[in-house]
Amino acid sequence: MASVTFKGNPVTLEGTEVKVGDKAPDFTVLDNDLNEVTFSDTKGGVRIFSVVPSIDTGVCDAQTRRFNEEAAKLGKEVNVYTFSCDLPFAQKRWCAASGLDHVKVLSDHRDLSFGKAYGVVMKELRLLARAVFVVDSNDTVTYVEYVSEGTNHPDYEKALQAAKDAE
Repeated sequence: MASVTFKGNPVTLEGTEVKVGDKAPDFTVLDNDLNEVTFSDTKGGVRIFSVVPSIDTGVCDAQTRRFNEEAAKLGKEVNVYTFSCDLPFAQKRWCAASGLDHVKVLSDHRDLSFGKAYGVVMKELRLLARAVFVVDSNDTVTYVEYVSEGTNHPDYEKALQAAKDAE
């Protein structure tokens, strides 16, 4: 498993580590209206799965806004999803206040289904570790970044280039 810290403290990642070349694992999460969303619901083009500990914090907010901004430039064949363990109600409030229109924000609070499938559950905190996954239209993972320090930003340029290359 990837080695990750959060605020300088080592954390244990639970779940299955995903690697480039793997078939993207299935998951079931909730949207902001408490509807279930599964991996198959994301099909149709390239997907960026942006994973954040909490949408309501500075780095997570900035990460989601950056991918929203870039998604508008990437075109219709690239869809961006942000996953966190925030309650759907909190995500809905944040989305309404933020005015983002190119990112779908999804909650993994109920079952940690996404977190376990992608190996990003921080056991000690019951939050998702910061990570980025790019999945191509054939459901193959083409890019993986488990951010080594949870309060740092991911490598946006590499993730965006991977999404462009996967189109």
